[in-house]
Amino acid sequence: MSLNNDTEDLGGDGGCDSGERAWLLQSPSVDSVRALKPDSGDSGGSGGVSCLGAVFIVVNAALGAGLLNFPAAFYMAGGVVSGVILQMFMLVFIISGLVILGYCSKVSNEGTYQEVVRTTCGKLTGVLCEVAIAVYAFGTCIAFLIVIGDQLDHLVTAVTHAAPAVSWYTDRKFTISVTAVLIILPLCIPKEIGFQKYASTLSVLGTWYVTIVIIVKYIWPDPDMTPGYTPTSAPSWTAVFNAMPTICFGFQCHVSCVPVFNSMSRRDIRPWGVVVTLSMIICLFVYIGTGVCGFLTFGSDVNQDVLVSYPADDVPVAIARAFIIICVVTSYPILHFCGRAVIEGLWLRFHGEQVEVCVRRERRRRMVETLVWFVVTLVLALFIPDIGRVISLIGGLAACFIFVFPGLCLMQAKLSETDSRSASWHALVVLSVAMVTVGAFIFGLTTTNAIYHDIVN
Repeated sequence: MSLNNDTEDLGGDGGCDSGERAWLLQSPSVDSVRALKPDSGDSGGSGGVSCLGAVFIVVNAALGAGLLNFPAAFYMAGGVVSGVILQMFMLVFIISGLVILGYCSKVSNEGTYQEVVRTTCGKLTGVLCEVAIAVYAFGTCIAFLIVIGDQLDHLVTAVTHAAPAVSWYTDRKFTISVTAVLIILPLCIPKEIGFQKYASTLSVLGTWYVTIVIIVKYIWPDPDMTPGYTPTSAPSWTAVFNAMPTICFGFQCHVSCVPVFNSMSRRDIRPWGVVVTLSMIICLFVYIGTGVCGFLTFGSDVNQDVLVSYPADDVPVAIARAFIIICVVTSYPILHFCGRAVIEGLWLRFHGEQVEVCVRRERRRRMVETLVWFVVTLVLALFIPDIGRVISLIGGLAACFIFVFPGLCLMQAKLSETDSRSASWHALVVLSVAMVTVGAFIFGLTTTNAIYHDIVN
């Protein structure tokens, strides 16, 4: 938030360096933890994050619990071929959006996603971007609670050897409520989240372990496990679009990556392009490995959360469930912090309050915002049956962060140039129009489709 440039109240101690701040950038928008203001325009600053370190951070920001939904997305897309082709096609725009954001951040001299959009596209678009970030973080928190319910009851069953149907302590609503109230809520109340960086490291390792387990279980399957029907092609060309929300949700790290660019020792577009290309290729292999192997293991019987499809007493899968629970328990407070920071900034701008007033009333506002956010997400998570429902909604919103806002920023940046308009200028304008069009199409189609299916069901 822009307020963070004037006070430290929303972001922890002022002594942590750019690398430490960037480490907190878990998906989607922990850039609001501390706005990384660019240096005075030079691109060769010392002490920043190296290109290799930036690759690691971007990969960590993209990978998360969303990979659990990729096998089901491959099934909805009509099989392995259509799912892989769709990911490859979208990867071109995903990488382009990241490069564009780095370019616009350098041109606008702003260090966070929302401030780049606000400076480049105007106040109204900036407000829409902040609202979208808050809604996206809110929906992701609901998905995290649903994942806890999906995994914890199976994990408790594996440990206690109890029957899920008759054991009250393995009930999904009970496990979600107890975990949320006793663990997640206390982590959400503090106004600083610097303590989360070490737990986040463990959660990142957990997502890699989950991918390895799914691949190994496909290569050496359980002899008692028989896959369902495995489609080889999509029933219609429109069915392919059913996988788009999951892909957008999985690859959405754009909001977090603007501060990563500004924390690099070389703030140049060429090394940044190499960083994001390598990062997204790594993520592509992880998601394809998880999606293909999980889909081929279960076929049409695959669950929206692929780990639910495995037996409860499988030890390696039980460890994977434990890692995923750690991942979402530590990620929920980070996402909540981002949403709360955006809501705080919108509130202060709307009421025209100064930072000093904000400091005096900050504690009361923080408690109210935290409790309302927590209670509403918990209630919704108790009654939404699976993460597929949530991802189908917020996945369309993720397309706005990947396509629409970067396209608008590039368009405004190029239109504001007064130099001679060469062929490259026209090509970039065409690219920006294409990104906005594709993003609007994905957002409208997937959101409408998700609402329709929710009403029908």
